[in-house]
Amino acid sequence: MKWKLYQSLIFVCLCVLPLTFLGQSKDKPENNWHHLDLKSDGIFGISTEKAYQLLKNRTAKPVIVAVIDGGIDIEHEDLKEVIWVNEKEIPGNGKDDDANGYTDDVHGWSFIGSEKGNVHYDNTEMVRLLRKLKPTYETALNSTPFSPEERKEFELYQRLISDYMAQLEQAKAGFYSISLFKKTLQEIIDKIGTFSPKLADFEDYKAENDLENRALKAIKSSLKEEPDFGKLKEEIDETLKHYDTQLKYHLNLDYDPRAIVGDRYEDSSERSYGSPDVEGPDAEHGTHVAGIIAAIRNNGKGLDGVANQVKIMALRVVPDGDERDKDVANAIRYAVDNGAKIINMSFGKAYVWNKAVVDSAVQYAQAKDVLLVHAAGNDAKNTDITKNYPNRFYSDSTGLNMGMAQSWIEVGASGWENNEELAAEFSNYGKKSVHVFAPGVQIYSSIPDSKYKQINGTSMAAPVVSGLAAMLRSYFPQLSAIAVKDLIVQSVQKVEQKVKVRGEQGNTRLIFSELCSSGGIINAQKAVEMALKTMK
Repeated sequence: MKWKLYQSLIFVCLCVLPLTFLGQSKDKPENNWHHLDLKSDGIFGISTEKAYQLLKNRTAKPVIVAVIDGGIDIEHEDLKEVIWVNEKEIPGNGKDDDANGYTDDVHGWSFIGSEKGNVHYDNTEMVRLLRKLKPTYETALNSTPFSPEERKEFELYQRLISDYMAQLEQAKAGFYSISLFKKTLQEIIDKIGTFSPKLADFEDYKAENDLENRALKAIKSSLKEEPDFGKLKEEIDETLKHYDTQLKYHLNLDYDPRAIVGDRYEDSSERSYGSPDVEGPDAEHGTHVAGIIAAIRNNGKGLDGVANQVKIMALRVVPDGDERDKDVANAIRYAVDNGAKIINMSFGKAYVWNKAVVDSAVQYAQAKDVLLVHAAGNDAKNTDITKNYPNRFYSDSTGLNMGMAQSWIEVGASGWENNEELAAEFSNYGKKSVHVFAPGVQIYSSIPDSKYKQINGTSMAAPVVSGLAAMLRSYFPQLSAIAVKDLIVQSVQKVEQKVKVRGEQGNTRLIFSELCSSGGIINAQKAVEMALKTMK
């Protein structure tokens, strides 16, 4: 699930609802803050550099980390030297040289593309399920006689309809609101008479109507925290694009791009489909994730990745919309079969199409000693209560819990200040469902075309954990996936104070052990210290 700027800056209807901005703190962290140390730097990073001081006399072996995401710019200046290469495949010859079912899979594989092109946008899983069930249950009533299985589907259909209508109305209202805000802002700018107005220009301007008055309040509030008007306009445009994308693609029951892929979608056992294009049309999210894990350290460019002995395997599965379970399962299996020891999964969704096929792939990964790292999600929900998929809990067709994966780490997002705002306001949490928190606020990392950007999200926290896992597996190769998971969880920096958590009834304050089972933030130095003691 992507965490974009529109989630840190929310515009609501100028006409009906009060206008509210949820901006970031005025304070800005330095780039690479997530590597810093709480004690020596006063920043709640993971003490990466102190960990490497402990490892300076040890030799590391390269570890393959699979990034299942929306695509990676494999030519990025800070990544191209750490991209995995399938040595058994001859690039561009149109043949499956290693006979693994994937032609020209030199750097990984895309399960959402083909010779016809790439899937860029897709529906949410809610919409796909609704489209599947609607013909059967659209005219059904509560009094309609059903078999137990049909009753279960009918109840799901009712939930889907309710959720869909709520999201559709929210998207329509959001699109209308931000369109009106943008129009009002442009009218004010035209009257001010400058293309790049500053805070003082808006403070001097006299509103001519109620719309302008309310818009001015929001604009001035925003510019006091971030004086760059260009960034404000960029956020407005991204917010408008978000709602437009929701209406055109995510929530559009008539839109289904799967024909581009050309697979037999209903056949979950099908493996050999897709494309070798691992970048795709929108590689920002995946490139950012890859950089956090493995951007070349100490080269004077961009950022330093957490791990210094890594090869990144690119697996394109996540469109702009919800990923599909069949593709996720196949990507996990591809990663395992091609040597990955860690799989980063910075995505998630509220509904599931075929949990069994993903559960089977997760079990396969665990049996092959592979660690799976998953982002908890950005909905500020307690995932002990509100389900988020995929997850480590296996279940049968009735939803009954059938055990759980042990080589799995679920990750929430934290900020840099050791205060009551340490837990990111957007982060999901759960005493039983989330293991650890890791830096995930304003994380500076790579984006396509050898550029860099700060982005928020549990999507950014998960690769910090994947990077630490890669560090441990490269310097201590005898450690199993489960042993690495245990080291990371047991070596956290405990959080002593209560932290704010956003709830439906307003903010509450909880002890950190209510947010995750470990009660803390991952710490590379402590994990390495523990590993060194374990290896004696």
